[in-house]
Amino acid sequence: MATAVTPVPPGDVTQRVGVEVIRARGVDVEKLIKMLIANAAAEFASTYYYYTILRMHLAGYEDYKEIAEDARLEDRAHWELIVPRIYELGGELPNDLPEFHNQAGCVAAKLPNPPTVVNILTILLESERCAIRSWIAVCDMTFGKDPRTYDLASRILNEEIEHEAWFIELLAHERDGKSIPSGHFRRGEPGEAPYSKNNRFYNP
Repeated sequence: MATAVTPVPPGDVTQRVGVEVIRARGVDVEKLIKMLIANAAAEFASTYYYYTILRMHLAGYEDYKEIAEDARLEDRAHWELIVPRIYELGGELPNDLPEFHNQAGCVAAKLPNPPTVVNILTILLESERCAIRSWIAVCDMTFGKDPRTYDLASRILNEEIEHEAWFIELLAHERDGKSIPSGHFRRGEPGEAPYSKNNRFYNP
């Protein structure tokens, strides 16, 4: 149940109306900030960084590399999309990269041993699944209460769901010899991120 919005005196820079209105609607702002920092760390440290290494090891699979590159660059776009929201809510990123990495909500997508294409695709798939679970939790927390965070999180979620479908298709083909189409359409440019960057879909 919504509570009264705490008045912010004119000229006061220590409080934010944009925070007080969502707090009054029932959002635990401090918990939300922690969730967003964990998700931002996962997008930047757990996936974008390690996806760079995974992509390098998809030697001889140029089509797989292209799809992994889309996912890698779109995870970077997710990081850049959500970081300003953390500060708008009154939070901030840790001033220490190892500390930030350790707050990630998903395990690091490290190069598997052995680095076979099947093992790499499995790591990519499970990383996307963790991202889906993380962003749906933010959507659930903010739906009907915090329109701005919900909008950003749902845009990211749309792309994470796409990524999962891509890697299911590739892994099913490579490991099981099965066709499980993802409905994947080529991005106009690598990492175009049609939802999180508001880019149009590839339509030559």
